[in-house]
Amino acid sequence: MEQWEFKQKQTLPYEAKVTHAILRAREFYDEIVGNRRANVHVSVGGLDSITLLIFLRKYIDPDIPGVSVSIVEDKGNQEIHKQLGVISLAPYRSKVQVLQEFGFPVISKEKAAKISLLQHPTEKNATVRHAIMTGECGKQGGYRTGTRMQLPHKWLELFGGPENERYGTSYQTASFKVSADCCYYMKEKPCNDWAKQNNSYPYLGLMASEGGRREKSLVANGCNYYGKTTTRSCPFAIFTRQDLLQLALDLEVPVPRAYGEVIRDADGTLRTTRAQRTGCSMCGFGIHLEKRPHRFDRLREDNPKEWEFWMKNCVRDEETGERYGWGRVLDYIGVEWEPLIQ
Repeated sequence: MEQWEFKQKQTLPYEAKVTHAILRAREFYDEIVGNRRANVHVSVGGLDSITLLIFLRKYIDPDIPGVSVSIVEDKGNQEIHKQLGVISLAPYRSKVQVLQEFGFPVISKEKAAKISLLQHPTEKNATVRHAIMTGECGKQGGYRTGTRMQLPHKWLELFGGPENERYGTSYQTASFKVSADCCYYMKEKPCNDWAKQNNSYPYLGLMASEGGRREKSLVANGCNYYGKTTTRSCPFAIFTRQDLLQLALDLEVPVPRAYGEVIRDADGTLRTTRAQRTGCSMCGFGIHLEKRPHRFDRLREDNPKEWEFWMKNCVRDEETGERYGWGRVLDYIGVEWEPLIQ
């Protein structure tokens, strides 16, 4: 789909977007179930995908299953999953194992992957690390300079230290590992394996308005994508957050407690009174962009013991044996996390 066409669809009235979502969802269902004689399911996590599951059960198939690695989700999400009969899968590694073996998911998935490469230099990733440090690409990248492959200077200052000798820089080296692999072992691979075993293809509650990699993928591939290795449907691709919240109200979707309530401000804008998004209780992607009270503050409010564990005791320092957690990470990237003074 052309970018201008996608952007144009994002400006449609709410009612037209809902109709568009129904059409795209039905199109995918007819192709997968009708033509390919395969199955479909909804990959369920937070409010967006919970809304999608209820939407599809109303307009497409009342028996469509939801699938989730619920145990890694916020406890309020887990409660709603149980109410809706979502199939619960087991993660391939625990949260603690992922943090200890691979590192902390912080900043963003894309930036965490780059930092991980800097922390684990090899001959094979030398060219990519050069691009991350300088923005200069080699032959495969057309010898371009100043590319977005370069890690922003703010993060190079904190995480570029392993390359100081090579580049004559004086960047810092973090005392903890960073990784983007958490979702792969805890969510993506278990769900993908279940899908293969059950000859099933997913509906996802992704919206391009969320930006980042999701926007690029959805604009490039559209709502329904049938590829060699990936086949999926994202009926809400052209939705804004306002569209999603309005649909949740219209469908009387049960809202997980971490979100609070869906309310309408005086200017007509819909919002949730607590979290705007939820996920795994040990995920730090985007935490540096949140105002307080942020996700870890809400975790402390909801479950003080769990907060204490994730902030101070979930990982063992491989050099000193000291126990630490997200507190060390957040201190390092400049995010406050100690209890707010009332």
